[in-house]
Amino acid sequence: MNVIYVLWLRQIKKYLRSRPRIIGSLGQPILFLVAFGFGFGSIYQKAGGGNYIQFLAPGIILMGVLFTAVFTGIEVIWDRQFGFLKETMVAPVSRFEIMLGRTLGGATVASLQGCIVFVLSFLIGFRPHSYYYLPLALLIVFLVALLFTSLGTAIASVLEDMQGFQLIMNFLVMPIFFLSGALYPLHGLPKIMEIIASLDPLAYGVDGLRYALTSMGSYNISLDLLILASITIILLGIGSYLFNKIQV
Repeated sequence: MNVIYVLWLRQIKKYLRSRPRIIGSLGQPILFLVAFGFGFGSIYQKAGGGNYIQFLAPGIILMGVLFTAVFTGIEVIWDRQFGFLKETMVAPVSRFEIMLGRTLGGATVASLQGCIVFVLSFLIGFRPHSYYYLPLALLIVFLVALLFTSLGTAIASVLEDMQGFQLIMNFLVMPIFFLSGALYPLHGLPKIMEIIASLDPLAYGVDGLRYALTSMGSYNISLDLLILASITIILLGIGSYLFNKIQV
């Protein structure tokens, strides 16, 4: 447990010390909030959808979580190349504890990023329908962060160069985001799109967070939590197995 805590704390300290990284990673979510929120707001309202910023903000919050969580996996490759991972691996602790500490740290960092985007969304007019559901919202944010940090760690465990990791992540991340319903409602889509969206784990995170913050949702909140928790456990297991196979 001590190693898990140390690695968790190391991830958070690295994040807090890197102010340019924090500011830079907020650029895209803020751009999407402003450009889409105000750009398509009138069209969405005329179509009978209501306030588009209220609809959009939960998806953009998880966008910040998704990008930060997935790309924490690149630190596995970085630490392998510069020797820190080897020093950690030779310690008399299980590799599962090492992987879990790194993953929890990455998930915490991604959750903090999501919380910052949530606070900034107030500046453009977003308001949650009830602060009573904020603990549920935080749970969903952390589950999504843990899920995609595990995915990033799993992929980084089988790669040796950062360029390859970035290419694969960009190939995965953008479809995951755009098919999640973060920018548009999932109901009323062509059948094939509904099927594809139902296979996207982020869709259940966006739907659950949207329900918690705005009381709108396409699925049942219990289903959202069940699927998120199940996929997170599966990816933690896969990530742990692949991390255990790393050759340093």
